[in-house]
Amino acid sequence: MDKEARPSWDNPLQFVLACVSYAVGLGNVWRFPYLCQMHGGGGFLIPYFIMLILEGIPLFYLELAIGQKMRLGSIGAWTAISPYLGGVGLASVVTSVYLCLYYNVINAWSFWYLFHSFQSVLPWADCPINSNRTGFIEECETATSTQYFFYRQTLDISSSIEENGGIHTGQALCLLLAWGITYMFIVRGVKSTGKVVYFTSTFPYVVLLVYLIRGVTLHGAINGVVYMFTPKMEQLANPTTWINAATQIFFSLGLGFGTLIAFASYNQYNNNFERQAIVVSLINSGTSIFASIVTFAIYGFKATVNYENCLERTRLLLLNTFSLAEDSITVDSLSGWIDELNTTYPEQFAELTNKLEDCNLERELDTAVEGTGLAFIVYSEAIKNMPVPQLWSVLYFFMLLLLGMGSMLGNVTAIITPLRDFKLVSNMSNELLNGLVCVFCLLLGLGFTTTSGNYWFTMFNDYGANFSLLFIVLIEVISVSYIYGIRRFEKDIEDMLGYRPNWYWKIMWAGVSPLLLITLFIVYIVNYIQGGTPTYQAWNKELGKSVETEYPVFAQVFIGLLLVSSVSCVPLTALYVYCRQRKGGGLHRSPQTVSTLSTQGPDDHAASSLQTSTSPPAAGHSNTASGHHR
Repeated sequence: MDKEARPSWDNPLQFVLACVSYAVGLGNVWRFPYLCQMHGGGGFLIPYFIMLILEGIPLFYLELAIGQKMRLGSIGAWTAISPYLGGVGLASVVTSVYLCLYYNVINAWSFWYLFHSFQSVLPWADCPINSNRTGFIEECETATSTQYFFYRQTLDISSSIEENGGIHTGQALCLLLAWGITYMFIVRGVKSTGKVVYFTSTFPYVVLLVYLIRGVTLHGAINGVVYMFTPKMEQLANPTTWINAATQIFFSLGLGFGTLIAFASYNQYNNNFERQAIVVSLINSGTSIFASIVTFAIYGFKATVNYENCLERTRLLLLNTFSLAEDSITVDSLSGWIDELNTTYPEQFAELTNKLEDCNLERELDTAVEGTGLAFIVYSEAIKNMPVPQLWSVLYFFMLLLLGMGSMLGNVTAIITPLRDFKLVSNMSNELLNGLVCVFCLLLGLGFTTTSGNYWFTMFNDYGANFSLLFIVLIEVISVSYIYGIRRFEKDIEDMLGYRPNWYWKIMWAGVSPLLLITLFIVYIVNYIQGGTPTYQAWNKELGKSVETEYPVFAQVFIGLLLVSSVSCVPLTALYVYCRQRKGGGLHRSPQTVSTLSTQGPDDHAASSLQTSTSPPAAGHSNTASGHHR
């Protein structure tokens, strides 16, 4: 493509909002609170912010700098640095395809819950009546009404990944709707995406603020908020706490997908991306904390309700067993009565041992849930107990939709932008290319709407991106620091910003960030090997809960393919280029090629024959853009 004709954002604010809409996603709502709960409440914020400074912001800055300098998608940008690195961009695209396939399924679930919220009684508030109309459906009674609605009515889930059924029509239609809206958001590239992000990046904060005001006024909410901000400093000695903090920063910012490179490629050449990288990173982390306060307020309410219901059941059990007057035992005097009755009627009380519940508020708060379990089950359970639950349900699932859709814009842009840089599709209209990508992902994504689809969803979520992203970003930072060269990279940044990056950025890129990534990479591999046979949570309708089950052989083979397919793009592309170079007698540098590098010395070996005229436009030239994720 002619870089002079490359589209661009209307203004820097659009770019910032696109990055915020991409980076602030479902992980901020359902992953970060879980990690806080697991790793010492407020104490987790210490390693979290240390990792943000050592890893998150420097790598975010690096990707924005590459995109803005090269003004190409991920494949073109890395090929321009060195033809041997083209596979890094290709690996990013493959990973983004995997993400797109399953990420919109979450949006389909949000649509499903949103549509079911417009009822006089929320369908997950009570168990449905059985076919004989003699009581509730047994599966629902064994589990809970919110679990039943998610696993049976939303997913119609099978008992294992090996049992497959037909497509869930309702879910398929919701997925079609999700992809239809995604297409409308990106149909004209950056021109339509740039307008959409004004809404997708800001409205979730309005909903979170409303939820915060409502949440802290709920009965028992303070128990959850106090639990969050009570640090358990002993967790700082746990290596897993630091590993999870680093991993959360890494994935929350959306590094390695190629989206940030794509977004930045539509910037004006002299745009101040350094300030934007810091602002977006801090907004993302601030949102995680903000969403956690809301979530823990809801946690506190739910835990308090469950705790008080447990006490009430115990109170009624004692009243009925010992034929006491209705008002003789109160919730406050319950523990005293238990001791007294145990002393006075030891034999009778012994018979109650199996029926008496151990009611404990702290244990209720300790029950950590993440992912879909938090977003669609725990929140649903809390919402049904609120006054006017329909209103809060509509608000909540609409917010989830906006978070998910905002991320999808970036996910799809990470695929479309590199494709558009190829001559083969450069003359294809935005409408056609974007439509083909959306239809392709929709058709493959229908597999997630089958009865075993949720197990495949979990597989993609666990293995489709994590390993490959660590590998991709590790190669990125090593390539920039040691192949492209820190000195040349800082000259490029000076060319764009008018000044060189300070010592902090160079130390992070050259030493600290690569070492952290290598550590994470090794830990991931060791944990995978030590974990034995991969397992998943299979729904057991007899028990009314999920049980840990080993993946069958065919699923383990597929997991291996998921892990290898994207990562292998890097060595295979390098091998292909090497073989082509040997066959063609070397990669010839065209004398007409204009380098992407602001300054090149005799040792500059990274420019490639694919470096078409990507030097900065003349002063005063107005570029134009597109893009968006996560």
